[in-house]
Amino acid sequence: MLPRLSYQDPSFLAGDDARPVRILSEYLAPLAAFRDAKVHDTIVFFGSARQGEDGAFSRYYRDARELARLVTEWSKSLTNGDERFIVCTGGGGGMMEAANRGAADAGGRTIGLNIGLPHEQRPNPYITPDLNFEFHYFFMRKLWFAHLARAIVVFPGGFGTLDELFEILTLSQTGKLNRRIHIVLYGSGYWKEIINLEALARYGMISPGDLELIRFADSPAETLEFLQGHLPTGKEPTQPAFAKSASMKP
Repeated sequence: MLPRLSYQDPSFLAGDDARPVRILSEYLAPLAAFRDAKVHDTIVFFGSARQGEDGAFSRYYRDARELARLVTEWSKSLTNGDERFIVCTGGGGGMMEAANRGAADAGGRTIGLNIGLPHEQRPNPYITPDLNFEFHYFFMRKLWFAHLARAIVVFPGGFGTLDELFEILTLSQTGKLNRRIHIVLYGSGYWKEIINLEALARYGMISPGDLELIRFADSPAETLEFLQGHLPTGKEPTQPAFAKSASMKP
């Protein structure tokens, strides 16, 4: 009997020695899928998985759904059949479901970057099937959030949402990406209570100019107007418009 090829050996691929192979797979598989689907760039929606269509935060669910619908309709109007600025979420419930649902309401494609967690994270039914991804490694999922994003809209959320927000903020502040990712915090009352960016600047922990990295918004129409005024709408790229690491000068 011939020995099994290593890349066809489930016990090897699931073991510690093959971890680099699994990590690389979580880069290469989405890369191929986005290229084949002609996904050029995205608008990423972050927000709580715990707050849904009913309850105290139902307004934000409705607004996320409406904003994603408006963004998708605008996106579809920009090109001859190839959508730009496709709505992308973490693929779960709550605010993520609302955004994927709104994009689907407009008849557009929509991306879900799901991750396996013990609780609360299951793919929602509104994600376009061939743009529905499952990740094991948080850092590879974060890479794909940033890699294609032209803007992020952050709805109220908890630890996970804050983690994703500050990841993008840090990349923007340190100039690690070669293009601007516009950051919109949706729900100014919530965010100004949760994080006090002015205090960070006052204590000298960030520069006053860093406050310009963030825009607050409180309605879908206001957010759409900001995105329309700041995102590039010229000829779409023929390949995914990946953000690249900024070059280091000696």
